[in-house]
Amino acid sequence: MLRSRIATFCIGSALLVCGLATAAPLQVTIPRYDPHNPSAAYFPQLLTLALEKTFETDGPFALLQTTQPLTSLRQMVEVKNNGVVNLIWDSSDAQREAELLPIRISLLRNLHDYRVLMIRAEDARRYARFRTLNDLRSMTAGAGTSWPSTEALRFNKMPVITSVEYGNLFSMLRARRFDYILRGVHAGYSEERTHASTGLIVEPTLLLRYPGRFYFFVNKANTALADRVERGLNIALKDGSFDKLFQSVDDFRHSEAEIRNGRRRVIELAHP
Repeated sequence: MLRSRIATFCIGSALLVCGLATAAPLQVTIPRYDPHNPSAAYFPQLLTLALEKTFETDGPFALLQTTQPLTSLRQMVEVKNNGVVNLIWDSSDAQREAELLPIRISLLRNLHDYRVLMIRAEDARRYARFRTLNDLRSMTAGAGTSWPSTEALRFNKMPVITSVEYGNLFSMLRARRFDYILRGVHAGYSEERTHASTGLIVEPTLLLRYPGRFYFFVNKANTALADRVERGLNIALKDGSFDKLFQSVDDFRHSEAEIRNGRRRVIELAHP
């Protein structure tokens, strides 16, 4: 079918264009990601869904990806400066909303209001005694330099050590440079599987909560792309395909169950 051939998402080590040579597709370039991680693959799949929903009205599209992964800060800079990517997905904060154009449909629903702690397994008993935010202030967090959650930690007077490179945080945690990494509840379980052999786990008794939104972002001048993606997401919300895709991700379903079952103590953070 013509539509499905144009809307196919390609994955590879080089920059790839999907679609028919005779078409003039809208080109959307996104950061490279791990296609084997369902939580990470969800966002390109949701973007594809939104663009498919607007195929009849807006025409064909092509998705491209960068050859190398980009840090969160680098992604933001590239979109702002019309660089190698023109659409990203990330937590919203004052800086991103000032410098980029957010598409104000929360991609993770209420999951992004909740955080878990990635810790060393041998430290679990220490956290089991914590009841308040002041208890947690006795521990030092590790976080990405430009993560919006880093700002939230500092706003709540919690000690933080940062790293530009996301991957370095896990080796720094194992080396006791800090005590935990604050992670989105959905991301934590995926990372626990990845790092299980190194003795890192999701702390089993706590949830941290503060209001958060996770959006697609584009360049401020790229209102046409923002409008198309927003219309496509709204169509997907109305016809149920957004929810169907969301529920297809095991970590999302597991995270929602963890939030609902009430077994974890919830520590509230003030939002910047």
